[in-house]
Amino acid sequence: MAQLTKLFVGPFASMTNSETDMNLLETGDLDVEPHWPDGLLRIVERQLVDLEPWEVMSRELALKRLRGLRSRYSRRYVPFARRQDSDDLACIDPSQPGEIFVVHDFSSEGTEQRAQFASFWDWFRVAIEDMIAFE
Repeated sequence: MAQLTKLFVGPFASMTNSETDMNLLETGDLDVEPHWPDGLLRIVERQLVDLEPWEVMSRELALKRLRGLRSRYSRRYVPFARRQDSDDLACIDPSQPGEIFVVHDFSSEGTEQRAQFASFWDWFRVAIEDMIAFE
């Protein structure tokens, strides 16, 4: 697996690549203040980022998808993972801290939300089940 680049702001921002093998998204990349779920930070710290078909995105890809989301939707979704076999993105919405939204990117506004999870761990459980079932 290729090394991922910066993805998140928060407590891991000061860690080096050798500590996490991931860099963290810089504050200037975002137009909102994200509240990253602790569970997300834990899986990034432990490098549990390839959950095929889900994967935590590299900074470069997350920025590209963020720009696209901003051009298509009025909600301020911040993507952190993508499903490799579809246009689904796992996102946070800073206006609803703690919740995870699965957005089907490129859908018409108002129809983009595929799923909503009360917590990161609820989304992660589904991502693991998807990984078990994926071939």
